[in-house]
Amino acid sequence: MRTALQILAGAHTIAVVGASRDPQKPAHWVPGMLQEQGWHIVPVNPHADSILDEHAYARLADVPMHVDVVEVFRPPDEAPEIVRAAAAIGAGAVWLQLGLVSPDARQIAGEAGLDYVEDVCMGQERALHDMLHGCEQPHCRVYHGNPPTPDIRS
Repeated sequence: MRTALQILAGAHTIAVVGASRDPQKPAHWVPGMLQEQGWHIVPVNPHADSILDEHAYARLADVPMHVDVVEVFRPPDEAPEIVRAAAAIGAGAVWLQLGLVSPDARQIAGEAGLDYVEDVCMGQERALHDMLHGCEQPHCRVYHGNPPTPDIRS
């Protein structure tokens, strides 16, 4: 079983189940930050046509490309079915965001041979290790410094 850091370091494509169109929600800005840092984000939301300038799919089974990690922003009671769907599409890992825990999903992932992370923010993990994927330098607006302070002496 890979660690959270190993999973993220080896990922190229991250399907985000429960991706949000609302920029105030973590289900929007966490995947947005990962996208800025070079990961390919695939939103999965049956109520959206596009999120983060990417085509949104209604369900994991509709995603036409290989998915390395399925990031979950849905209630824990939905996690077991999402893990089953992730296994069905050949994903390598399932990652439940901060605050999400599901013993049933954990068991299903183990039985399916999927790497599994729960109750960990993917954005925080990325920031803690200042990890980039396919980018030359960090430019994330969320985690890299504060905006410049205006000069109040003028």
